[in-house]
Amino acid sequence: MNQNQTGTSILGNAVLRREDDTLLRGQGGYVGNVVLDGAVHAHFVRSTAAHGEILSVDVADARSMPGVVAVYTAADIGLDDRPPPMGFYPSEMARPFLARDRVRFVGEPVAVVLAETPYQAADAAEVIWADIEPLEAVVDLNKALAGDTVLFPELGHNLIWELPSAGAVDFSACEAVIEADIVNSRVAAVSIEPRVAAATFEDGRVTCWASSQGGHNYRDDVARSMGLEQSDVRVHVKDIGGGFGAKGMVSEEEIMVAQLARLTGRPVRWTESRTENLIGHVHGRAQNQRVTMGGTRDGRITSYRLEVLQDCGAYPKWGPFLPEFTRQLACGVYDIPEVEFSAKSVATTTAPLCAYRGAGRPEATAAIERAVDMFAAEIGMDPAEVRRINLIPADAFPFTTRTGTSYDSGEYEAALDAALEAADYASLRAEQQRRREAGDRHQMGIGVATYVEITGFGGSEYGEVRLRPDGTFLAITGSTPIGTGHVTTWAMLVADRLGVPMDQIEVFHGDTDVVPSGDTTGGSRSVQLAGSAMADASEKLVEVARQAAADQLEAAVADIVLEEGTFHVAGTPAVGRSWVDLAGSSDQVLTGVSDFSQTGATFPFGTHIVVAEVDTETGHVSVDRIVAVDDAGTLVNPLLAAGQIHGGLAQGVAQALMEEFRYDDDGNPQTTNLADYSAVSAMEVPSYERTFTQTPSPRNPLGAKGIGESGSIGSTAAVQSAVVDAVSHLGVRHIDMPLTPETVWRAIQSA
Repeated sequence: MNQNQTGTSILGNAVLRREDDTLLRGQGGYVGNVVLDGAVHAHFVRSTAAHGEILSVDVADARSMPGVVAVYTAADIGLDDRPPPMGFYPSEMARPFLARDRVRFVGEPVAVVLAETPYQAADAAEVIWADIEPLEAVVDLNKALAGDTVLFPELGHNLIWELPSAGAVDFSACEAVIEADIVNSRVAAVSIEPRVAAATFEDGRVTCWASSQGGHNYRDDVARSMGLEQSDVRVHVKDIGGGFGAKGMVSEEEIMVAQLARLTGRPVRWTESRTENLIGHVHGRAQNQRVTMGGTRDGRITSYRLEVLQDCGAYPKWGPFLPEFTRQLACGVYDIPEVEFSAKSVATTTAPLCAYRGAGRPEATAAIERAVDMFAAEIGMDPAEVRRINLIPADAFPFTTRTGTSYDSGEYEAALDAALEAADYASLRAEQQRRREAGDRHQMGIGVATYVEITGFGGSEYGEVRLRPDGTFLAITGSTPIGTGHVTTWAMLVADRLGVPMDQIEVFHGDTDVVPSGDTTGGSRSVQLAGSAMADASEKLVEVARQAAADQLEAAVADIVLEEGTFHVAGTPAVGRSWVDLAGSSDQVLTGVSDFSQTGATFPFGTHIVVAEVDTETGHVSVDRIVAVDDAGTLVNPLLAAGQIHGGLAQGVAQALMEEFRYDDDGNPQTTNLADYSAVSAMEVPSYERTFTQTPSPRNPLGAKGIGESGSIGSTAAVQSAVVDAVSHLGVRHIDMPLTPETVWRAIQSA
């Protein structure tokens, strides 16, 4: 709360989301709701081969189909190949917008049809024939690394990026050592709204409507690809139906929609099908991990090695870089003296890999938490106690891990204790032992996961708060709401600083012509960066208004205070100036502007405990309880934070038990719709037992840390551990995700 304001702060209260009303009434600003007169509809023709040489693409029949306006292939789309998004990726891996000479995954676009209706475009696409000479597919990561078959012959291998070991860890002095190979399965984002895009081109300027996690980055990529100035591109982003990281990087198809508007001179719109979304958009996770952990038989972990082989798909996006985030959090919440990390990122004939909720950090937690469980089993100690012994103590922060990551603050043992107490851990272990001794068919497992997450990653964000002539306020943010409650949160922060009701504040976002700058919403950065920018802009507006009030009250600025929305001379509240007074009397617009920067990331943490039941005769798993204790620093709105945790917990259960995007050995996708790809529903998750601790971060004025990904980080590992724990007495040591009934049953039979 601003030092010049008194009264009760609304921060920290459970304020209901103000953006939900329009969504519930069907009045959301989705791209599909944008009316564009005379628009044509795009439909992409996609490769049905995983890998092959393109001999020809026959589009003649399609061009004569009813309603068809145009058909384009790589030869006439008019765009240069898109270079890899990071300068240290091999330049040979540039991606053509429409496949040229070679296809590299099932679902890669080879042509695009424009027609008067989406049905006519789809019909015409059906008659386009791409003659492709098959080449060997590369799905297995070890085969990809071996390079017997390469995706880019001019490169000569499939290695995109490598993080070599900084020095080998010696395990010879350890009293106990475990080793295991772990697969962190490939998943799809499955947002409710797939990719949707629309564009017009008039007077040399393109206007885009996007379902994106960042309008300014979308603008920049469109401008760069089309050879335009940034000022020649305008992007609108209002409501989006979920992203989870997959919409953080502009896809080739979305850029082509803008180019097609330029080529045809007509508005163009595109909505992909669910199958297109599953096979043609980006995926997440997909790491093969090798863990080695050693230590003493009294529970001290002294040595840890994590080796990662990262699947990147056919073209490099965020995928090759994901192991860097895994490296940063390789140590988890533990003070381990010797740590070694190495990674190799390879191309395969599959859909590209990009960010997915957590982006490399859940993979780190899954690896080390499984390793801790196996180490605890090896030495015969309770896994919760092993964790307690090795936690970084609260008085050690800021703490730099052995991989060089600087943690800002933490109370790890407090979160562990709170979760164990809430779960009644001792009673759970007693019930587990009773079932084992009785030989029950339904065995119970308890999974404990202690995690740390990295959020914010530094950077900056734009915020502006403007006093309007009627005494209300316009708050402009560079951040993009993706369903996480930005409108409510920013209004709370502004109202708190200005001493006015929230209903006097309008939050505006999502127009690159109006908002000067903005970064992609992702990495759980919004409250700590965009929120701090809004708070800072509000405080700067207060300072501007204090000067205006001082002039009107004929007093020194230093003597002016703001109390409950009124400026007055300290000690004489009877005579003052309200915000309405200042708005009506000033000949200039009073404005506060901030481009808040944060140095360094923040590190949320917590403990999740999962109780699962396994039918030992069928392998069926049911999750009976989830106890989540999460710490995201100071909470602006606990209700919104709880909503983020709820969604994350569901996605953690989903990956652990159900979700996996699969390919056969020939690169053919096996999970191309929601009948085959098992997205989670309310039927698979219990009611959550959830609470927060609050350990403020010193790295931003709000003391906030991110919360958007935490739920999916701890829960995934906890569910996996719970299932393995339920059948560990039968000789099962590890089961890879997803732990489907068949997978669990086979593990029991093998043991």
